[in-house]
Amino acid sequence: MYTQFFGNFLLSRGIVTSEQLIEAIKEQSSTHLKLGTLAIHAGFMTASEADNILIMQTHQDKRFGELAVEGGYLTEKQVETLLKMQKPDYLLLGQILIKKRIISNTDFENLTTDYQSENEIMDLDMTVEQKEVIDDMLVNYCDFNGHPETEKAVKYLNLLFNNLIRFIGEDFTPLNPMPCPEFPTNYSVVQVTKSDTITITSVIDMDDDTATAFASRYVNEQFSEFNDYAKASLEDFLNLHNGLFNVNLSNDYSEEFHLEPPEVHKFDVLTLGQYSYLFPIIFPFGTISFIFAFS
Repeated sequence: MYTQFFGNFLLSRGIVTSEQLIEAIKEQSSTHLKLGTLAIHAGFMTASEADNILIMQTHQDKRFGELAVEGGYLTEKQVETLLKMQKPDYLLLGQILIKKRIISNTDFENLTTDYQSENEIMDLDMTVEQKEVIDDMLVNYCDFNGHPETEKAVKYLNLLFNNLIRFIGEDFTPLNPMPCPEFPTNYSVVQVTKSDTITITSVIDMDDDTATAFASRYVNEQFSEFNDYAKASLEDFLNLHNGLFNVNLSNDYSEEFHLEPPEVHKFDVLTLGQYSYLFPIIFPFGTISFIFAFS
């Protein structure tokens, strides 16, 4: 999940615009990490040293690793280590932004250091995403104003982002959340889950073209229009996600949860209450508005 929040980190710092981020995300599936990017991230080389190698490559037809070893920047063992190491996906996003000259290698070095420091991402977390780290990122991402059910809200968002990765794709970035006591809908699927202690309302909303692409990814079938099958796919995604969430909560809290059937709202206004938040989520095919309300 680090890649998705790295994009949000860059947006919040004003390093990229939403449009630049979308374009970079589109390129991720066809881009491979370069050795220089990995060397900077691993601390084996500085940004200026990597820049020197890139300049050398304009004069010599040799690989980055070969020139780095010849120049004494890397050892053969370090090159081998870099090629075998687990590679955090957010490095790829940074590499694309460097290629587009939106940031420099030095910017990349400083930004990744700041990002890891702010979120306490250690070397261990590069191979295994620690649950505590992700939870802390989500708490920092959305301030729930000290609500007594914040822990359950964080669990909900953690599962949501993981389900988007599993069923729709990794190529998204969440924008900063905002309070949303009321929401004017395009095409919305709304579902309520309840227990004796908490009521959660979740909404996914998008325009027809975005909904068609979202449904196509979810069922791995290309829809040419937003037809009944595509609409049913949106309902199924939200129902599946909330069903998994209910199972998790029942296991964690020994509490019974009731899941109501999904409802569709088109071009009306939802009234959601005080603890309601809008999470815009950018995919290359469009922006999804996800609304989460709890009481």
